[in-house]
Amino acid sequence: MDPVAALDRIAYLLERSRQPTYRVRAFRTAARVLRELPPGEAEQRAATGRLRELPGIGETTEKVIAEALAGGTPSYLQHLEEEAQKNVEGDGQPVLKGAAGELRAALKGDCHTHSTWSDGGSPIDEMARAARDLGHEYIVLTDHSPRLTVAKGLSAERLREQIQVVAALNEEMAPFRILTGIEVDILDDGSLDQEEELLARLDVVVASVHSKLRMEREPMTRRMVVAAANPHVDILGHCTGRIVVGRGRPESDFDPELVFAACREYGTAVEINSRPERLDPPKRLLRLALEMGCLVSIDTDAHAPGQLEWQVYGCERAADCGVPAERVVNARSVDELLAWATDKSS
Repeated sequence: MDPVAALDRIAYLLERSRQPTYRVRAFRTAARVLRELPPGEAEQRAATGRLRELPGIGETTEKVIAEALAGGTPSYLQHLEEEAQKNVEGDGQPVLKGAAGELRAALKGDCHTHSTWSDGGSPIDEMARAARDLGHEYIVLTDHSPRLTVAKGLSAERLREQIQVVAALNEEMAPFRILTGIEVDILDDGSLDQEEELLARLDVVVASVHSKLRMEREPMTRRMVVAAANPHVDILGHCTGRIVVGRGRPESDFDPELVFAACREYGTAVEINSRPERLDPPKRLLRLALEMGCLVSIDTDAHAPGQLEWQVYGCERAADCGVPAERVVNARSVDELLAWATDKSS
């Protein structure tokens, strides 16, 4: 077995099952180290016991590489594959049935993903190939905007550079498409944290609140309404900002009827954020958005390839709330999605 493929697969399975980032990083790093070696060097080092002289190769990754080079499936990978099969209805990927399964089958892409250009764990091409392998027709690359410095948010200059990188990758990966985008911060007054000219060039814009989450109800409502009404904004991301694991974080306080009315009026989709620690919006608000006639987007907010499979959690919640496929913007083909986003901003 190719040792790089084995290391990548282990990292993917760990990401999918929500293992700690440090554990995933060990296998991603080892895979990248091996990719950069001259042909035959990994075999020579394995034969002479010198794999661990390489930076980023530890005891566990050394064993995986050695077992793969010996011609078998590494025992650690075999264990993870067995657990994944055993736990498909547990802490792995649930088997979707009924309306949830139909929604997942209807999805053509994912409108909220991150790469190493901001706070993601994998390069753009790795995220894109993983999405393609899942059967997606497209993903939208939505790295953070500059104000979110902790997430290495993209300056206007870096975003322009990323647009060029995406164009080159699209030539290589056609017919799969990487759509240009951003997760832009909604500033205190509802304005957006990126140049208007650049926002107009992007295929899809997700706008999210990441700061002052405890703002008073009235100014928070105004802030979100102004953003939802912005012609450049296509999707309102994780609208309550809540965290439902660990110490957690409470929902932001805002008037959902006013916010969702703005989303309906200006055609802005409400994101169903599938991340297990977010699951945002809560079902009561998702039902309200649906009752008020809003569109939705079922997204992963993935920061690593294995997290792209988390879309199933959003599909389960959407099905529980009665979301029909025709309300889901990423159940549309790439051309239909782009036509919607273009028409919305015109």
